[in-house]
Amino acid sequence: MRQWLIDLRVKKDLTQSEVAKQAEIARSTYAMIESGDRNASVTVAKKISQALDFDWIIFFED
Repeated sequence: MRQWLIDLRVKKDLTQSEVAKQAEIARSTYAMIESGDRNASVTVAKKISQALDFDWIIFFED
């Protein structure tokens, strides 16, 4: 689970659907990324980071 991603979304008072729409991805895809069941590609990481205003490289740090 990517708790940091959940925390960012909740802090901005957004739903998974709202983030997914802003990132132009399916809500189910976003949910799987948030839960850790799926990894984000660089392109998707950049889109999510723009929607939530953080540095996309965080997705690829240990």
